[in-house]
Amino acid sequence: MKKLFAMLLVLAMALGCTAAFAEQTEYDIRALIWKYDDTYGSSVRQAMMAAAEEIGKELGITINLTMYDAADDMAKQVEQATILVTDKPDFVIINLAEVASGQQLVDMFTDAGIPFLFYNKEPSEETVQSVIVDSGSIFIGTTPREAGDMQGEILADMWAEDTSIDRNGDGMLQFVEFMGEPNNPEAIARTQYSEETAIALGVPLDPVLDDPIVANWDSTQANDRMTATWAANNDIEVVFCNNDDMAIGVIAALNTFGYNTGNEGDPSIVVIGVDATDAAFEAIRTGRMTATVKQDGDAMGYANVRIAINYLQTGSWLEGLDYTMADDGYSVRIPYAKITAEEAA
Repeated sequence: MKKLFAMLLVLAMALGCTAAFAEQTEYDIRALIWKYDDTYGSSVRQAMMAAAEEIGKELGITINLTMYDAADDMAKQVEQATILVTDKPDFVIINLAEVASGQQLVDMFTDAGIPFLFYNKEPSEETVQSVIVDSGSIFIGTTPREAGDMQGEILADMWAEDTSIDRNGDGMLQFVEFMGEPNNPEAIARTQYSEETAIALGVPLDPVLDDPIVANWDSTQANDRMTATWAANNDIEVVFCNNDDMAIGVIAALNTFGYNTGNEGDPSIVVIGVDATDAAFEAIRTGRMTATVKQDGDAMGYANVRIAINYLQTGSWLEGLDYTMADDGYSVRIPYAKITAEEAA
């Protein structure tokens, strides 16, 4: 019954959206954010605020954008959604606190007749059909494996140019993976393909641990876990991190052992992250971090607001916009880019 209601809601919106909103000049858009203190997430939030002003001027409308910090707590995000159901804004942009828990929000907003989209943290594989496809929503994010592929390619280029990164000279690169979340599609793909792509390109990788180190995208957790891991396995030569916050935490831990200080003559190991945050750029420029993969927060933030407004004004997610629906039929994918020392400089 829920699925049927959702389908009818989407049809009603598509048919009535243009007429209902043709004369509307002011829009109330709310954004549910998984946590404010995530560095990359902050860049997307800032981009959304700038986009609301820019798009409003371009289209001659006013976009009132209000955001809510769930502080990495799904129960809190559900409470915030309850407030939104009462307020009945025009649209809700969702950055899930838990990728496996989107259905409750979908049910709430569908019942209230409030359209919504998801971004950045893709609903888990087992929920994506009901949460996005069946609800008629859309996801704005990245291609999960692309960042991992690029991390592997960066390491392969390094290995082809200079095998001295094999510090112990055993012909293998001992490595560990720092993973964001165990059930997050982005984290799973980045973890898998950074290793698989490097190996496919001829890098002789040797895992130090049987499993990735889960640090939940957090620099403090990464610092603590790298400190413990290095104390037990100081032959590590490469660290892949699912994001730059964890990479910065890893580097802070290595600094306490005299590694990756950026000082001439001090030893270092390869640390590759994802996001291209300001802190990562500075760490690369100063020789403390090897490379990162840029996840374009500005492009994602702009897309969130532009696609939401397009839906409200036309009843279509992408018609008339310079975005392409991915092959999966439910998402727009923002491309990544490699950032090495040369690019960072």
